[in-house]
Amino acid sequence: MGVVQARMTSTRLPGKVLMEIGEGISMLELQLRRLQTAKKLNVIVVATTVNAADQPIKDLCDRLGILCFRGSEMNVLERVCGAAREARADLIVELTGDCPFTDPILVDDIASRFLSLFPKHRYVGNIGQGRTVPWGFDVKAFLTEDVEKILSNSPTPYDCEHVSVRFYDPKYTETYHPLVVKYEGELNHPKLRIELDYAEDYEFLKILFLDLMPTKGIFFSAQDVVRLIQSRGDYHEMAQRFMY
Repeated sequence: MGVVQARMTSTRLPGKVLMEIGEGISMLELQLRRLQTAKKLNVIVVATTVNAADQPIKDLCDRLGILCFRGSEMNVLERVCGAAREARADLIVELTGDCPFTDPILVDDIASRFLSLFPKHRYVGNIGQGRTVPWGFDVKAFLTEDVEKILSNSPTPYDCEHVSVRFYDPKYTETYHPLVVKYEGELNHPKLRIELDYAEDYEFLKILFLDLMPTKGIFFSAQDVVRLIQSRGDYHEMAQRFMY
């Protein structure tokens, strides 16, 4: 199962997931339509909240034929667990709605690695203690039963906000044996930031999308995005300027 965490009440950029990136398509719709091509996701669930402000997210999911689970606004861990129960999923591939360029090829790669390496590794992702991929292509895979155990055993506020962070915390290495996939070549650009948090990010993502659309459509790869940024000094500068 792929679970996409999305809500309208972001403190840094309210309503960001439904901002229009191109004519007639929002950031979240772009992400979901791209994820529908992932071969390793038997179901996609958007985990949003019971807040009335998130009804447009539910409406979008209904239009796209995607399952939507509505749960706690403040406890993301609880919300993701609820989405997994709703989908009766044993494996969670965690994704976030502020990454509209999520690459389904990377999703399939991480999911495939998890399935082949479990139970030796109970977490496989392309972020953790160290990363190679640009910010915005994050993919993390783990078992539903493991997040359920965290939820039922006095999770910290940080656990509740950052669902999978415990899996690659050095204190729990012997429990989860996390594997952080390190990519080489074109994907090895950890200082590039291609995600949606601020108004400046929004403008940058729109520029990239409109540049890619004429030749790639909506199904461009992570490599396509990186190549475009690397080919233009102004894009490369923007992708680094927006780092936290």
